[in-house]
Amino acid sequence: MKWLLAFILFSVCSCKVKNLNKETTLSPAGEKINLMAADRAFSEMSEKEGMKAAYLEYSDSNVVLLRPNVMPITGADAIDFLITLDDSGYTFNWEPQRALVSTMGDMGFTYGVYGLHPKDMDTTYYGTYVNVWKKQADGKWKLALDSGNEGIESSE
Repeated sequence: MKWLLAFILFSVCSCKVKNLNKETTLSPAGEKINLMAADRAFSEMSEKEGMKAAYLEYSDSNVVLLRPNVMPITGADAIDFLITLDDSGYTFNWEPQRALVSTMGDMGFTYGVYGLHPKDMDTTYYGTYVNVWKKQADGKWKLALDSGNEGIESSE
């Protein structure tokens, strides 16, 4: 009987350790790497498939968009705003320069420089951006807040 009780306790403890290992998150440094990769993948999708497709894919359902001269656009209104975008006249990409992640590993932000390239012009408009990200239950990073500033000089 003691042998059976010891076996059951060992089995239960082993299961809990195994479950804890499955739920273990990366260190903040590891999450920073993942967040930078997510922001770069977001930019690559924007360049290849269009800004609208990328934003719809990478935005959390409660995303907040900060745009010039309007109040913040949030949640379903932000998704509706994204759906109505006509991005056929330009390509839009960016390069994150840095990421920071919370100690809990569930929130983070990236910032960097973006380029807007009108298809009918031989020019690029540059600006800066900051994206706040929220880690989803499946481990993917989704955009929680997006903001940018126009008008930096090109280094070209």
